[in-house]
Amino acid sequence: MIALIVVAVIAVILIFWVIGIYNNLVALRNNRENAFANIDVQLKQRYDLIPNLVNTVKGYAEHEKGVLERVTAARTAAMGATTLNDKIEAENALSSALAGLKVSVEAYPDLKANQNFMQLQSELADIENKLAAVRRFFNSATKELNTGVQSFPAVLFAGMFGFHQEPMFEVPQEERAAVQKAPEVKF
Repeated sequence: MIALIVVAVIAVILIFWVIGIYNNLVALRNNRENAFANIDVQLKQRYDLIPNLVNTVKGYAEHEKGVLERVTAARTAAMGATTLNDKIEAENALSSALAGLKVSVEAYPDLKANQNFMQLQSELADIENKLAAVRRFFNSATKELNTGVQSFPAVLFAGMFGFHQEPMFEVPQEERAAVQKAPEVKF
């Protein structure tokens, strides 16, 4: 009888232990999803700002149509992405297209002096800074989830419960070389 009670107590303890592991993994996953929701808020502002910026630049840079079309196409693709991983990939493409737009703008000194453009560029820079901050938070939440999934004893149950390692929001491969290179300052 006592042996049966001891086995029952051990079983209950194990059940609560597994429930605790599961609940911790759920909390980590939800924290990551919340972090991406914060990115979505900033992306919405970015999406709303881009058409105004593109239209302002169009007036000055009609022959830079390819750059503007890439920005518009990347924005559309980013807005249409449905899964978290697709959104990350689409956002990296949009960031790359916006970098191309910034390079094109350098060729137009009158445009850089235009008040509307300067305000839009300032708003875009602000949004990009906010995006960088929420991406860091997202990566932190992703790291916590990945650590939770890989840590013992959760690793024994994570796969069974449908938890796995998730990707970080990283710089695309094609931009890595530019990011690792020291910036060049010219006067």
